[in-house]
Amino acid sequence: MSSLTPHSSSPDHQYDIVIIGAGIVGLSTAWQMKNKYPDKRIAVLEKESSVALHQTGHNSGVIHAGVYYAPGSLKAKFCKEGAAATKSFCQQHNIPFEECGKLLVATDELELQRMDALFERCKTNDLEVHYLSQKELNEREPNVVGKGALFVPSTGIVNYKRVCEKLAELLTNQGGDIHLATTVTHLAEDASNVMIETTRGVFKAKYLVSCGGLMADRLTKMLNIPTDFQIVPFRGEYYRLSPHHNQIVNHLIYPIPDPELPFLGVHLTRMIDGSVTVGPNAVQGWKREGYGRINFDVKDVTEMLRFKGYWRLLKDYWKVGIKETYNSWCKDGYLKEVKKYCPMVQRSDLEPYPAGIRAQAVLRDGKLVHDFLFAQSPRTLHVCNAPSPAATSAFPIGAYIIAKLEEQM
Repeated sequence: MSSLTPHSSSPDHQYDIVIIGAGIVGLSTAWQMKNKYPDKRIAVLEKESSVALHQTGHNSGVIHAGVYYAPGSLKAKFCKEGAAATKSFCQQHNIPFEECGKLLVATDELELQRMDALFERCKTNDLEVHYLSQKELNEREPNVVGKGALFVPSTGIVNYKRVCEKLAELLTNQGGDIHLATTVTHLAEDASNVMIETTRGVFKAKYLVSCGGLMADRLTKMLNIPTDFQIVPFRGEYYRLSPHHNQIVNHLIYPIPDPELPFLGVHLTRMIDGSVTVGPNAVQGWKREGYGRINFDVKDVTEMLRFKGYWRLLKDYWKVGIKETYNSWCKDGYLKEVKKYCPMVQRSDLEPYPAGIRAQAVLRDGKLVHDFLFAQSPRTLHVCNAPSPAATSAFPIGAYIIAKLEEQM
């Protein structure tokens, strides 16, 4: 019998495959695995009381096309495949989504030069893209200013929490189990099984997949898997525009990113509920799951400060960090980033909206891991880094995980 309850009725559960994490990557993997192997006993363990409460439930809801990603990277491959798969899944299960398109707006000559490079990257990644003149931009977006723009029509919007809820429903209807409020406390692997100690008892699995997001590094350490990274949290802070601005833009409006910086910059995002959000920035987080305004966790901070890669990262990006922190605490600084391409937005238009946390893998040498990163042991596979566009890419990531796991089975 399937289960989707906050409590585990038995202290010992035997499964063929256990997936840790009920975000969109974990649920996509579990559902696809159950479709492929209907006779296998499959369970998802989630420490929260419902699905998609962390990165999946705190993002901007964009179905990315794959504009920015290096040709040949897993990001580029998974994003394009994932966008098509996400839209198809939503159509099959009556989940609202909209293919509203994205405009990347250049506001000066340097950004026009960078826009040319992005145009070529789109072509290399086989994405439909259109070069808009200043006049064409103004015709499409009267409230946006710029010298030109790239239009990527395949970009869309969706509520990824809704997608996760449907995946959970399908999985349990097919006989899979989801154990909520079940925190993993210890892992042990032998020649034939993986023992998973949790706050709801002991689980035993022939194979384990970890999609732990913000806790990815801690889960690999439980099994002493040799890795060279640590998760460093970055807060992505958003505002929502006042409701009278719900029609302020017709598309998603993004700046042209600086290739020297690790994040895309503040953008205007039409949400599937009809509202418009502004953000995110990228502020150093002092708590891995710190969604409030002021957050601090001793364990999280101590681990971060003891990690050499953090200090090397800080050395490379301290100026960016100061700017982002200033904009976080000073709404006028944040507003300046928005008014650069949408000058009609005023300070009073920026209303509170929940923040997100990006689980960023940082290597010991201080370099950010930009692509998806995986680690393995004989009976486990761990998703160590799944940055944006992970939500868009969840279905091909799940298929990739299954293929890698089949090599071990």
